[in-house]
Amino acid sequence: MNRICLVGPDNYLMLNPAANTIPVNGEAVQQVLLARAFRSLDFDVSTIVFGLDKDIDETIDGIRVLSAFKRDTGIPVLRFLHPRATGVIRALNEVDADVYYESPAGALTGLTAAFCQWKNKKFIFRVASDVDCIPGKQIIKYWRDRKLFEYGMRQADVVAVQSNYQAQLLEKHYGLKGDIVNMALEEPEEDLNGRRDIDVLWVSNIKHVKRPDRLIALARQLPQVTFTMIGGVVQHEKGLYAEIEREAASLANVNFLGQVPFDMVNEYAARSKVFLNTSDIEGFPNTFLQAWARKVPVVSFFDPDGIIRSRGLGRRPGNEAEMCEALRELLENESERSRIGEKAHAFAVSQYSAVAAAKHYLELCGL
Repeated sequence: MNRICLVGPDNYLMLNPAANTIPVNGEAVQQVLLARAFRSLDFDVSTIVFGLDKDIDETIDGIRVLSAFKRDTGIPVLRFLHPRATGVIRALNEVDADVYYESPAGALTGLTAAFCQWKNKKFIFRVASDVDCIPGKQIIKYWRDRKLFEYGMRQADVVAVQSNYQAQLLEKHYGLKGDIVNMALEEPEEDLNGRRDIDVLWVSNIKHVKRPDRLIALARQLPQVTFTMIGGVVQHEKGLYAEIEREAASLANVNFLGQVPFDMVNEYAARSKVFLNTSDIEGFPNTFLQAWARKVPVVSFFDPDGIIRSRGLGRRPGNEAEMCEALRELLENESERSRIGEKAHAFAVSQYSAVAAAKHYLELCGL
């Protein structure tokens, strides 16, 4: 049986919601959906995680979960080498997979690539954001980690991208070929013809690049519209979380829920009329797929490869005034929302199968 290992620090929290005390990022969602798809294709699947307060080596849903190192162990500065880098290499070696998949961009990309070079294993790196493809723009704190990332991406057997735009950036800035692999979607289990009692849904971790302040501004401009806001606190942006929570509490038309488990986000999406994205930077948001699969139009400045406009999956405004008008127009026109929702649902479930994505990765690896 072929073995594949997905390397992602937060995957345990996605696999075991009971242990989820911090926000799960979009990459953990993708990795777990892919892990389950690979398992359904009769692969021996493992995932390497870290940053927990205990050592983990257990099997969940037929997927082995192995931790590389515990949170806050080791001497600052020196702990990058030990126990962190040494722990990652130990875990990679222990699972002994044929293929290793890693994302998002960071030092872990370089460590995984170096191990795969050493052991003659296949390595897949997946671009998670447009800025991963632009030197110096990556959301990576340390110069050391950025250089490790760039080394790792250059060594990858497959660099998977989410869009033609990312492939163009990758070629322009790094001279690398990017293979477009569609995102993985978990098909909805909710009643898609039930009540739609949420006017506008916004879902993201509360970070500056996600621009939650824009929702607050829109809520002030549209007092007749109810906004539901879901998002967890990010360690280095706690001040922003407190500010947004305080601003939301001052507005009668904003329901600020804070962190919500992934499965419950799907339930909120199924109750929504419109999904709103206000980010400055994205790759291809999981939330778009969650919304479209549940017949919800998306309103967003960010439009991966222009599919919102070209396929009629919502509205792509050019500025905040147009965003306000797009929300007003869609909320006042139920038949238009329904038409877009049906089209979006058909598009999402036909194009973003998790098993199809897993098979594509295997084809790119020659398996």
